[in-house]
Amino acid sequence: MDMNKFFDSKTLGIIILSIAGLAILVFVFQLGIFVGAKRANFSFRWAESYHKNFAGPAEGFFGNIRSGEFLDANGAFGEIIKIDSVENSNQGSLTIKGADNIERIVLITDKTAIRSQMQDEKLSGLKAGDKVIIIGEPNSEGQIIAQLIRIMPNIKMQKFMPKNMDDRNIQPLPPL
Repeated sequence: MDMNKFFDSKTLGIIILSIAGLAILVFVFQLGIFVGAKRANFSFRWAESYHKNFAGPAEGFFGNIRSGEFLDANGAFGEIIKIDSVENSNQGSLTIKGADNIERIVLITDKTAIRSQMQDEKLSGLKAGDKVIIIGEPNSEGQIIAQLIRIMPNIKMQKFMPKNMDDRNIQPLPPL
């Protein structure tokens, strides 16, 4: 086939028009994605600021969660209020009520270490009312997958605390 005939043929024109049409379609598609993302972002920000824009409650509709901070995603500290366990296994879940009265769900797996003082414990060793510290990682459902559960001893701290701050017997540290 002669190259000059090919460049003068209708086939080359059809190929060039097809590539140009495809490029235009890709551009329009990308423009639609860009505009859609901008609109979604605006809608999200509008919903987040609704209470400010329309004189809603000052702390927002969800209240003031710990002065605007995020919840602790990788751990929890509080009192066990509910225990759900799987029979004949060391798996289950705990419901923990934190100091801020927020309840958190903690999932326990076979890899979860449960410690009390210097001893290993099982899920069956936990009971409602125990104070615990949980370290783990969050899942997509807002729960904590526990890696370590530390059962705190039930000590009344008031007997160790001074009644008056002036009663403290603080000694300076020795020089290094």
